[in-house]
Amino acid sequence: MQTPHLDSPPRPPRSRAALGLAWTLGVCSALLLVLVAAEWRPLIDLDTRIARTTHRWAIERTGLTQAFRVLTDWVWDPWTMRLLCAAVALWLGLRRDAWWTALWLGATVALTALLQQVLKASVGRERPVWPDPVDSAHYAAFPSGHAMTATVVCGLLLWLLRRYGAAPAARAAALAPAVVSVAGVGLTRIWLGVHWTTDVVAGWVMGALVVCLAVAAHRRWRPARTPSPGAAAS
Repeated sequence: MQTPHLDSPPRPPRSRAALGLAWTLGVCSALLLVLVAAEWRPLIDLDTRIARTTHRWAIERTGLTQAFRVLTDWVWDPWTMRLLCAAVALWLGLRRDAWWTALWLGATVALTALLQQVLKASVGRERPVWPDPVDSAHYAAFPSGHAMTATVVCGLLLWLLRRYGAAPAARAAALAPAVVSVAGVGLTRIWLGVHWTTDVVAGWVMGALVVCLAVAAHRRWRPARTPSPGAAAS
């Protein structure tokens, strides 16, 4: 009589796909980090050409530039995104079964802010400098904090909508402004001349990586639900 195998069960297809995506995003993030830190000339030249072109457009189209400043400084600002997450975390915290998810959401957004500042300080990339700037920004350039924060916040909130059983129509309605916000905030940072293109791309990629890792952590470490006494007696 053969002894049955005691190996752990194979990963479900969704877990394998998520792991593969996380590895891909991690490799892309590391590659961008190395190329920017090493000041790889083809990448620097591409960034410079794009920046010069978009800066010329920004000067010529003052009305559009002003609209982009309002969007990037108020609507898509990292603090606006964090306040949105804080409101959702507060709502989750008021639910008996979601306090851990509320803490997880707040911790992920806080760690994202810390991570981007560590990366900025470590790489120390200078922002574009113009004789006639149309906007200004603080801290180092790489990665874009606006792009990274928007990606993390929108990604986590979309996942939470799915997790808590939002209707497909509601999820589709939320997807459109999320995509517009993530793409728009990155493009406005390039247009306004405060970031290089690779700063924004790195913010998108690293933000997506944070979302993947945060969702995996939630699935792995979320406490099991304790059945209520009434449910146990029924």
